[in-house]
Amino acid sequence: MVKAGRLIPSVVAEVVRQAPLCPEKVDFAWRSAVGSVMQRATTVRLGDDGILHVTANDAHWALEVKRSSKLILARLETILGPGTVKRLRV
Repeated sequence: MVKAGRLIPSVVAEVVRQAPLCPEKVDFAWRSAVGSVMQRATTVRLGDDGILHVTANDAHWALEVKRSSKLILARLETILGPGTVKRLRV
């Protein structure tokens, strides 16, 4: 038996991956990857080159994004699919 806590995130990620790429989808993926607190302290824009441009409200949040960039990229890949976000630029 598969627990709902493990099944639901993978189902949501699969549904999101199949939706067309748009700013709202990127915002949803960002919030899912970093949590609501970091999401409120940042704004993101995905360039055509696969670079996710992250603007932080202050230096503290910029540092936190940089420190967590590998984990964030892995989570974004799970949600958006491989190769959608190639790197973060803070």
